[in-house]
Amino acid sequence: MRNSFISHASTATVVFLLLLLSTTCKAHLSSTFYDQNCPNGLSTIRNAIRTAVSRERRMAASLIRLHFHDCFVQGCDASILLEDGERNALQNKGSARGYEVIDSAKAQVEKICPGVVSCADILAVAARDASVAVGGPSWSVKLGRRDSTTASSSLAEQELPRFTDGLDSLISRFATKGLSARDMVALSGSHTLGQAQCSSFRGRIYNNASDIDVGFASTRKRRCPATTGKPGDSNLAPLDLVTPNSFDNNYFKNLLRKKGLLQSDQILFSGGSTDNIVSEYSRSPATFKSDFASAMIKMGDIGPLTGSAGQIRRICSATN
Repeated sequence: MRNSFISHASTATVVFLLLLLSTTCKAHLSSTFYDQNCPNGLSTIRNAIRTAVSRERRMAASLIRLHFHDCFVQGCDASILLEDGERNALQNKGSARGYEVIDSAKAQVEKICPGVVSCADILAVAARDASVAVGGPSWSVKLGRRDSTTASSSLAEQELPRFTDGLDSLISRFATKGLSARDMVALSGSHTLGQAQCSSFRGRIYNNASDIDVGFASTRKRRCPATTGKPGDSNLAPLDLVTPNSFDNNYFKNLLRKKGLLQSDQILFSGGSTDNIVSEYSRSPATFKSDFASAMIKMGDIGPLTGSAGQIRRICSATN
């Protein structure tokens, strides 16, 4: 009888602990996380982002991309902001930008709530506010992330998508992070904003392939030399030829016309499994914006540090 009681008690304890652990995991992130200890934090970030985007519309694309490149390496932990590490990865060096905007937002938040709001959360909020600033969707950002103390350029090079990736590779990379092919196409739609360097699309416009509009390729060649090391090698071109500074669905319309600037863009509409998603988004901007917001929320859930893990960095580019 006594052994039976102990057995039942032990089982009950295990069940209780498992339930507690499950509840704790689900409660990690919350949109109301700073309501009590930094009630003006989100409005302060929003104002900083609005100011930055009003000065340079391209910054909206850069801030969304910065959050994306952060979450895909070690999770959404602000590791990309550390000066040594991911910044130097092939997919980031010379192209990832907006660090100074995050630093400015962080400094402003530190003045009103020192040591409270993480750099990782500022990145997540900044991406949402940047989207809104250029006519894109808004979404409820879950908060409570903490900041990493480490960053790895080798891990970034291994896990971040490349502009040369094929469709299967892209789908696999996103699936590894818990994101579906539909999420991947929706998130790729952020390329309705911003610009790309000549080096990232040179191969596409000069390879005489059948998946690129001839006139489009000819136009892009004017500011992108065929070989490296020549004047214009670092020139930029808009990812969306039509409305590069507005969040809309023209990116997908461009793909239907074989006018995707990067190979990893056009591959989404190339006779493969994502063609129907691209077609759907090209017809329905509302569906695209809704799916984009949902995918951004899912992406923000990738591997966050919470509780006693990580730290709250006072300066985003360095550990305390």
